[in-house]
Amino acid sequence: MMINKRHRIQFPRDECQNADQDEAFFYLIEPDGKKKIRFHDYDKIFNIPGLYEQLFYDRLKCNSPEKVTEILRASLAQSQENFTELRVLDLGAGNGIMGAALKKYGVSRLVAVDIIEEAQNATERDRPDVYDAYYVVDFCNLQEDEKEEMSSWSLNCLTTVAALGFGDIPPRAFIEAFNIIQSKGWIGFNMKDTFLNKSDTSGFSKLIRNLVISKYLDLYHLERYHHRLSIEGEPLYYYAIAGRKNADIPEDFCDKHMD
Repeated sequence: MMINKRHRIQFPRDECQNADQDEAFFYLIEPDGKKKIRFHDYDKIFNIPGLYEQLFYDRLKCNSPEKVTEILRASLAQSQENFTELRVLDLGAGNGIMGAALKKYGVSRLVAVDIIEEAQNATERDRPDVYDAYYVVDFCNLQEDEKEEMSSWSLNCLTTVAALGFGDIPPRAFIEAFNIIQSKGWIGFNMKDTFLNKSDTSGFSKLIRNLVISKYLDLYHLERYHHRLSIEGEPLYYYAIAGRKNADIPEDFCDKHMD
């Protein structure tokens, strides 16, 4: 069950001016002093009940789990398919907020994956009934028995929310997860709006731009939306993307499109 203890959070607006999104941090005010925590220090944040929700959803008004779920539902409706028949792999599942958004509308199966045990522990603590299974594995180094275990779920949908483009989920991990999904399965994810600009020359940006227009994915929905607020109170915009898988992505796709 969720623990709703309120935490004292302080945003260092002056110190974080001009910092990249993944470099932002906040102070957690505790009886023994204040503790500096980076926004991407998920292990530390998940260990403190209620902190993740208070920080990203109450204070910064994150809207992404609902948005990605919404566009997936709209995409399936275009094909007259039933949302409740989805068997979802939630990559970078964290403490289960995306899983809870999906489960609200009913899906057949929900399988969570994250790379840190703190995320699994937080889900078991806060949302123990959301997922059918939760795996702590590294999709960049997935072992053969782990691949077989994932395949046994006959997964036909991949979701990943607010975890692409800042090093949380490397491109090769995303592609590994994409390839586990059945052909004609569904893909729903989001990413910072600048990652789709041609002016962004990072390898990840090139990879996703090429994937969106590739033969491996049929694009159904692309929408720029308000992801959350920055610590300065300014809106951060992301793209929500939904599509249908046509085929597995070959091993050399990264090498060809990230250089």
